[in-house]
Amino acid sequence: MRVIATAGHVDHGKSTLVRRLTGMEPDRWAEERRRGLTIDLGFAWTRLGDEQVAFVDVPGHERFVPNMLAGTGPVPAVAFVVAADEGWMPQSAEHLAALDAFGVRHGLLVVTKADRADPAAAGEAALAEIAQTSLGRVPAVAVSGVTGEGLDEVRTALADLAAGLPVPDPEADVRLWLDRAFTVPGAGTVVTGTLGAGTIAVGDELRLGDTVVGVRGLHALGEPRERVSGVARVAVNLRGISRDAAARGATLVQPDAWHVTDVVDVRLPKAAELHREAVLHLGTAAIPVRVRPLGTDTARLTLRSPLPLRVADRGLLRDPGERRVAAGITVLDVDPPALTRRGAAQARARDLDAPDPAAVQLRRRGFVRDREFETMGLPRTGERIGGWLADPGRLAEIRAEVPERLAAWRRAHPVAAGMPTEELRRGLRLPSAELLPAVLGDLTVSGGVVSERGAGLDARTEAALAVLDEQWAQHPFRAPEAEQRRTLGLGKRELAAAARLGRVTVIDDGVVLGPDAEDRAVAVLRSIDQPFTVSSARRALDSTRRVLVPLLEHLDAAGHTEPLGDGTRVTT
Repeated sequence: MRVIATAGHVDHGKSTLVRRLTGMEPDRWAEERRRGLTIDLGFAWTRLGDEQVAFVDVPGHERFVPNMLAGTGPVPAVAFVVAADEGWMPQSAEHLAALDAFGVRHGLLVVTKADRADPAAAGEAALAEIAQTSLGRVPAVAVSGVTGEGLDEVRTALADLAAGLPVPDPEADVRLWLDRAFTVPGAGTVVTGTLGAGTIAVGDELRLGDTVVGVRGLHALGEPRERVSGVARVAVNLRGISRDAAARGATLVQPDAWHVTDVVDVRLPKAAELHREAVLHLGTAAIPVRVRPLGTDTARLTLRSPLPLRVADRGLLRDPGERRVAAGITVLDVDPPALTRRGAAQARARDLDAPDPAAVQLRRRGFVRDREFETMGLPRTGERIGGWLADPGRLAEIRAEVPERLAAWRRAHPVAAGMPTEELRRGLRLPSAELLPAVLGDLTVSGGVVSERGAGLDARTEAALAVLDEQWAQHPFRAPEAEQRRTLGLGKRELAAAARLGRVTVIDDGVVLGPDAEDRAVAVLRSIDQPFTVSSARRALDSTRRVLVPLLEHLDAAGHTEPLGDGTRVTT
C-alpha cells in the first residue's frame, strides 16, 4: 500500500478529487458534507495501476491547520492541489511551508477546476513555489472535477508517484501516530493511523503511553488482516485500554524500542528570532513547547508532554497566535545534557554542529548500551564490547588508569592476591563488569581478583620466606614456631598470599612447611616398612609430633595414606 496526503487552499477541490478517484466519501462528518468544507481528516482508497493507494484528505481552511498538520505529518507523499481559477493562495503557502518543514520529498501538483480557467498560469506559479522546498521539481497535471477531463492523467501520475516511493523496512520498530480513536460495539477501542514502517500483527503487544495493550484485530483498506507492514493506513483494535486514553497525537509503539523524552535539542533556522512559546507538530501530535535558543540555528525544546522521538525526526513549530508555521525542526539529540554552567548553551551549540552526533553523544557519556543508541536513532560508533558501545578516548583514559589503581591497591594491601574485580570496576566508573576485560590489558583475573601476570609478594615477605627456605633445606618437615613467624612478620594474610603463589604449604593452623613438603613426605613414607606408626614416621621425616600428626591427617585427606584403625597407616 502507498499513502498520499492532499494539500492546498480551502475549496480548491481536494475532497472532490479524492471522491472522483476512489468513489468514496472522504468527508466523515455530516457537517462537512452540509457545508462542503473539510473540517477533519478524511480517508479513502483505490487501486492505481499496480498499487493500492490510500489518501489522507486534509482540511484547507486556516482554522483547521492543526488537523491538516496531523494528516500530513506521518505521510511520505503529497498531491498538492491548486485551483486554476484562483491560483496560489494563503493556505497554499502555509500547507507548502508545512510540507517543507516535515521534509516531504515526493509529490505531484494537481491543478483543479480546469473547466473554469486555463490551468497553465496557476500551474506555472505553483511549480515555482514548490520548487523552492523539499519537494523540488514535481510533475503537474490538470483536471476538472466537474467534467472528469484529465482524470485519467491524474490517475497515471499518481500511480507513477506511488510506484516511485521508497519501500520502508518491515522489520523496523513500530511507531504509529494515532489520528483517530473510536469505540466499536462488541470490539472495544479502535485506533487508526499511518504506519510509516515496521509490521503490526494480531496478537502483538504494543505500548500506548504507560500502558501495554494487545492487538485484538487489524484492518487495512476496509479488510481484516493478520498483519500489516508500513507504509499503510491501518485500523487497530486494541485490548486493555479505553477510548479516552487513545487521543489524536498519542503513539502506539513497540515496547522498549523508543526513547521517550520531553527535552530535545533540534536544528531550528533563525532560532533566536522565534517566540519562546510555540506548538510542536510532529507526527499527529501537537505539543506546547518552550524554546531556548542555543546557537544561530539550534535550540532546546522543552515539551509539555513526552513523545517517543529519534534523531532525524522532522517536525515544525507553529505560533498559534499568529497562525503561521514558524519553522521546521530536525531532532538532533533526544537525550541532551543539562545546561547548568555559564557558557553551556554556546558549548552545546558547538557540539550540535559537529559532523558526527553519535560520536559526540558517546564521548559525553563514555559508555552506552548498543540497544539504547538504536532507540535514540543513532548509528553504532566507537568500540563495541559485548552489548556496549565505548568511546575510544574514554577507554584509553581508563586503560591508563588501571595500573595506577592496582599499584595503589598493592600499597594498601601488600600481601593480597589481587584487587577485587568489583572494587576496580567501581573505581574506574565502568557501568558493567562486562566492560572490565577490555581495559585490563595483560592483567589476569582469577578468583574474583585482578593481578599482574606473574605478580609476586612484597619484599619483606620474600625476605622472611628466604629464611624459612634455608631452614627447610636442612629440615624440610620442621615448621617454624609461632614466635619465629611473628618475628619474621608472617601473619595469616602473608602466609595465605604465599600459599596462593605456591611458595608454602599450609598444613594446619600454625603448621607451615615448604612448597614441596607433601610430595617429599609421601616419597619418604613409601620407603619405610609398611604399615608404619606415627613414631616411625616421625623418625623417618625428622619431624616433631606437633607437625607430624596434622601432616599425616593432611596426607590421609589427600588420599596419599590410609589409616588401618589400629594406629598404623600405609601409603596408597
